[in-house]
This record gives sequence, structure tokens and C-alpha cells, in this order.
Amino acid sequence: MSSDHSWLRYLPDFMRKRVEGRHTLQKIIDNAGWLFFDKVLRMGVGLFVNIWVVRYLGPERFGLLSYSAAFVALFATFATLGLDGIVIRELVRKPDDSREILGSALVLRLVGGASTFFVCLGSFLLLRNSDAAGRMLVAIIAAGMVFQAFDVIDFWFQSRMQSRNTVIAKNGAFLVTVCIKIGLIIAHASLEMFAWAAFLEVILAAVGMTLLYKKSGYRIGEWSSTFVRCRHMLSDSWPMILSGLSIAIYMKIDQIMLGDMAGNGAVGIYASATKLSEIWYMIPMIVVSSVFPTIVQCKEQDEQLYYRRITRLFSLMAGISLLIAIPMSLCSNWIVTALYGTAYQAAGPVLAVHIWASLFVFYGVAQGPWDLTENLTRLAMVRIVIGATVNILLNLWLIPVYGPIGAAVATVVSQALAAVFLNLLHTKTRAIFFCQIKSLLFVRYLRGL
Repeated sequence: MSSDHSWLRYLPDFMRKRVEGRHTLQKIIDNAGWLFFDKVLRMGVGLFVNIWVVRYLGPERFGLLSYSAAFVALFATFATLGLDGIVIRELVRKPDDSREILGSALVLRLVGGASTFFVCLGSFLLLRNSDAAGRMLVAIIAAGMVFQAFDVIDFWFQSRMQSRNTVIAKNGAFLVTVCIKIGLIIAHASLEMFAWAAFLEVILAAVGMTLLYKKSGYRIGEWSSTFVRCRHMLSDSWPMILSGLSIAIYMKIDQIMLGDMAGNGAVGIYASATKLSEIWYMIPMIVVSSVFPTIVQCKEQDEQLYYRRITRLFSLMAGISLLIAIPMSLCSNWIVTALYGTAYQAAGPVLAVHIWASLFVFYGVAQGPWDLTENLTRLAMVRIVIGATVNILLNLWLIPVYGPIGAAVATVVSQALAAVFLNLLHTKTRAIFFCQIKSLLFVRYLRGL
């Protein structure tokens, strides 16, 4: 038994016998376990500290912080350049070229991050020139985009199924920052200091990953960059940039429009509700990554079995999301008041509406691997673009009348359209639409997942 997989001793005998000697499977389980630990730690500790920060700042200041973060997030795809999956793919395919791949990716990400900083700041000056506090927050948060370029080290660890190192580095930075935020609350610090804490987390994570990369026997100084390699990666990444931009608009434009049309206080109310709603979105990612590979194997054997299992996966997603949405919707006022205090009472109705987006987000995550398997990623991108457009139009109509609740309604409707109903309009995705509709009879279809 390898010392690298000492967790095996804690498994029941029948499970240990199935994985002993299967080193690749052990690495996959070990890697997935660390990623799961990362999600659970951030969800648990992060929720506790975020609630404390939200209560301390109050709707107005928390709204300004959320608005600034959402504003930067709109441009984040130009900092990442959609390179994540492409760099990992190239590292797996061409491990001998890893130094050139990593060096070229780092240069591209540094240039992208620096460009994003200036674009964010310039755009904010055009829209809110008189908002000095917001300008400072945007500058601090956007500066973090430059140092996130060192996430290319994370791609190297992922390509070798060594996410343990990334989890240690990033969670170490996360826990240090958590302690700092608690200290800031106790010291009654200014809003700006919380933005600096987020910036520090990015710096500490970059330093941690660099040190662990060096501990693995490698040095960033050995990397190189070539124009040909950069051009090749960018030619592959442009669809990811467009898709990432559409997703960013989809997820963040509501807070931007709410801030400009209803004020920072409305953003604070809305953002506090969405934090409780969106925390559940990690569940479908974990479930789908575990279940879908076995479903894909059925495609080569039996097409009908393949779609039956996809339907059962959707049933599982529907069941989990309804178990979350129903009680949270019914108890939304009590949940918000208990966690955030009476200053956020108006977030209760927003949560009651926004939590229903989880059903369609869960469906969308479950469909993602199917889109990849069927090579329908362009159609997926079209659905996202249409969903983002509908979201903007609905926000323009609903926010002036209903405020944060209108933004929540726009999110639910646009998510339903993009994740489910647009599938009906194209012959290649119509089959998956009927799978989604059938899956609502989840008791029947869960059997045999």
C-alpha cells in the first residue's frame, strides 16, 4: 500500500480491495477528494465569515462592495483569456513542452490581467466618475486579476492530478484572509480594507503555489515563451473568451444594472440573498463529475440506455434542487433575518424567488458534459448568449418597477430559458429537452441511476 494513499486504510474492506493496486484510480480518487475538501471548506467557513461581513457592512456598504466585484467580474474573462482547459489539455498531450506552454500561458495571462485592470478602471470612470469609493474598490479588486496569472501553476498540478498542492496553497491563503476579515470586523475597519483583504488572498495563493511548484523540483525561471505558442493557444481560446464573457454578463449584469438603476442599497439586499442561493451550485458539479463518465460509456453500447441514464441524472438534479428550493423559499424571511439581521429583511422575498434558479442551474450543469460528448458546445454558447440577452432585457423592464425582486425574477426566467426551453427549438437538442421534462417524474426515473 502506497504511503501516498494512506487514506486507503480507512475504507471498508470491500472498497479497499477494489482500488488496491489500481494506481491511476487511486490518483483520481485522491485528486477528487482534495477538490471536494476544498469546496466543503470554502462553503462552510466562507459562509460563516461572509454572513459576519454582510452584517457588519450593512446593505449600503455591502452593496457597493458587491457592485465593484461584479463590475470587475464582467471583464474577468479578458484576464483569464479562456486558457484554463486549453493549457491543461496541452500539458497532458505534450508534457515535454511544459516549460514553454506554462511560460507562454503566464505571459498571456499577465498581459490579459494588466489590460483588464486598465479597462475596468477606464470603464468605471466613464460610468461613475464621481464615485471615488467605488473607483478605489474596483482598482483594488481588478489589480488581483494580474496576480491570478500564476494560476497557470494550478493548471500544471491539475494536469498531473496533483490538485492537493493547489488546495493547500489556496486554502492556506483563504484561511489567513478569513482571520484578517474577522480582525477587520473587530477593529471596525473601513470598507476599503475588505477589498485589500481579497487582494491579499490572491497574492498569498500565488506565492503558495510558486513555493509548492519549487518544492516539486521545478522553477518558474526555467519557463520560456514563444510567439508561435501564444498565437496557437489564443486561436483555440477565443470561443472560450466569448463564452466566458456571456456567462459573466449572465451572472453579474443584474447587480450592475440594479446598482445603476436602484442604488447600492438595493445591490446589498440582492447580493445578500444570492449568496445564500448560489452556495448550493457546487452540488451539481460534484455529482455530475462523478456520475457522467459512466453514463458516457453507455453511448457506445446502447443509445436508449444512454438517454435513460441521462434522464435519471436530470431526475437526481431535480430532486436535490427541489429539496433545497422548497424549504428555503418557504422559510426565506426567517433565514435571512436569522443570518443577516433585520437590516436585510427585504432580502427574504428576493431569496424566495432567486432560489428557484437552482433547478435550472442544476439542469444546465448536468447538460454540460452531454454538450461536450455530442460536440454541441457552439449551440450551448448560443443558448448562453440568448439567456444573457433576455436577462438584460428583463432587468431593464422589471428593476425600475420591482427592484431586487425584479432582478431575481429576470434571473429565474433567463436561466429556465437557457437551460431548458431553448433546447426545444433545435433538432439536435430536442431529445435532451424531453429528457428534462420526463425527469420531473423523478421518483420513477431515479431507480437504477
